[in-house]
Amino acid sequence: EVFQAVVSCIGGDGTIYIIPKLFETALNKLMVEIQNTFKGLGLLIPYCWKKGEACVVRGSDTLWYRAKIVEVSGSTLQVQYVDHGYIESIPQCHLYPTTFYTGIPPFCIPCQLYKTLPIGNFWQQDAVDYLQELLKNEEVEIHVKELPDNPWDKLSISLYFGGISLSSFMAYQKYCVTEDCQDVQKLGMFEGDLSLSYLLQPLPVPGETFPVTVTHLVSPKEVYICLDSSGNLTKRSATERAASCDSESLNKALKWCNKIVKTLPHLTDFKKELPCLAEYVDGLWYRAKLLSVTQLVPVQILVQFVDYGTYLVAPTSRLRHIPCHLLKYPVQAVRVLLAGFRPASDDKNVERIPYSPEWSLKALWTMVDCVEGKRLSASILTVSPEVTISLYGDDKNLVHLKLIEMGLAELDQ
Repeated sequence: EVFQAVVSCIGGDGTIYIIPKLFETALNKLMVEIQNTFKGLGLLIPYCWKKGEACVVRGSDTLWYRAKIVEVSGSTLQVQYVDHGYIESIPQCHLYPTTFYTGIPPFCIPCQLYKTLPIGNFWQQDAVDYLQELLKNEEVEIHVKELPDNPWDKLSISLYFGGISLSSFMAYQKYCVTEDCQDVQKLGMFEGDLSLSYLLQPLPVPGETFPVTVTHLVSPKEVYICLDSSGNLTKRSATERAASCDSESLNKALKWCNKIVKTLPHLTDFKKELPCLAEYVDGLWYRAKLLSVTQLVPVQILVQFVDYGTYLVAPTSRLRHIPCHLLKYPVQAVRVLLAGFRPASDDKNVERIPYSPEWSLKALWTMVDCVEGKRLSASILTVSPEVTISLYGDDKNLVHLKLIEMGLAELDQ
């Protein structure tokens, strides 16, 4: 069985507590009911608590939760939140004994990694801390491998985050060994394979109008577009729906990669077009490809972010190997030429684009204003030798008409 779940916590012994996404509605409903039943403070009169006794506990967020007593020691009790798994020491005044809701099974499931043995036969504290930091409150994919003999014991699972096997990843980190050797080989995360390449984005058929966003402008005529993932799903073509699904899955996978990026090795080979992860100016890591070495001492590399079209000159410290599973998503940005106009022969603006001097900088900034943050649509005219499109603004007019009005471009018949 395979299902999505949220990791609620990691136990001190490495137990992974998960709440299946299917349970969320029922858990939220129960929480509302508990809040309506229990109000104010906990039990203020003396009470003889017993280990294993059911209760409700007032958490640090002032909400009441189902719990059970794990250990009694003086005025402080150790309790376990039965629907979330974590254990806490709580003063008695924040608890209330109850038999309400004891007939409802816990919503969280204790799990252990299938055929995975921690180093030293138990999870070391640094491994537990790492699991907590990596997984807490995150949505993951659970593959059930083995049911426990006792229904209250741990479920044996394989856990995947962003397409990566947790067992394989922790084994790579030297926190454990996993018997599933094939799984380690399938991980394919840290191989310096120089033959890797990205998949290209499938395009809608020529003549079909589709929503796009412009992610980067090289010149007024040469831009990078992404198929727009917003809007009504039912009205979109199969190509657009697939692109939307790819974009959402890629964003989730990249989010996970940013969490583990320090474990990925730095690049040591600098072959042109080689896929990699590169750190952008916002401190986040994105998919990129190498274009050229721009400086030798210190080494500086020109890279292009393939899902946006933008460029960056980066030191090698900001380049890392890309996990192989990130290559299964097509590049999101497509380089296109805009049809229907050319640079104005009488554009008197002195400031020109250095790498494209036929265009003035004013024409470039005017085009930026026409497309930035706008709901655009496009129609493909040709796909060879280069992808050429007509690009329309949110008013359904061709975007380049503004440049023609201002004398910055002229019609290209």
